[in-house]
Amino acid sequence: MPKTPTSLPIEIKISTVVAISTILHSADPAAIDAALHQMTGGVSDFFEDEFAVIDIAAIAHEQPAIDWPALVALLKKYRLNAVAVRGAGPDMADAIRAHGLSLDDGASGVRAPETHAAPALQEPPAQQEAVPAPPAAAPAAAPAPAPAAVSTMIIDTPVRAGQRIYARGGDLIITAVVNNGAEIIADGSIHVYAPLNGRALAGASGNPDARIFALSMQPELVSIAGVYRTFDDGFPNDLARQPAQIRLVGDRLDISSLAPPSRA
Repeated sequence: MPKTPTSLPIEIKISTVVAISTILHSADPAAIDAALHQMTGGVSDFFEDEFAVIDIAAIAHEQPAIDWPALVALLKKYRLNAVAVRGAGPDMADAIRAHGLSLDDGASGVRAPETHAAPALQEPPAQQEAVPAPPAAAPAAAPAPAPAAVSTMIIDTPVRAGQRIYARGGDLIITAVVNNGAEIIADGSIHVYAPLNGRALAGASGNPDARIFALSMQPELVSIAGVYRTFDDGFPNDLARQPAQIRLVGDRLDISSLAPPSRA
């Protein structure tokens, strides 16, 4: 009797993939190489083979041609695997696809750009002089729209070295220790009610208002909306292992204490 196959040779499932945004302000490979070397401190496994989206929105209008093979190879040197390009003009699309890269429209996920008609914005009616109206029964107030639900992921167990947790579309709350070598990611803010020792990436989908909170702050690396900071020389002594928050101020990460002021 012939055997009945127990499964298909391939399955397709929707998967969540986190990619690092590499925002270019120059297409010069030498300048990018120097900047990456300084950023990583020469650590060979700094990025650990992360996926990367190359964001060229800042230079697309002034950079008619980009050496894509050289750029992809340079990122690969730092263990960043380029998978897509964001901010490219229509004239670059063919060249980008020819080098095995996708086009990212900046929304969630990587996809080819589509043309959508923007909804027309209605102008408010011209303000008119108020005219007294005859008394009438007050209409019932329309109920206020309910705020959109924000997804929150809660983790009550320690996050081990090598483990990655991603809270897609919302905040991440962890009530146990985050160990060195662990990575926690959230599209919203990150709250750790325990020691934070690993890598914490908040605002992963580009939210600059996201923050990182911890009762004992001692991370290896933090990021908010793609802006990174590492602590190869140790976390600032006055804030190490203390309650603290990290937020994005302009283009830099600001660290501040959450400890109550001491009383004399």
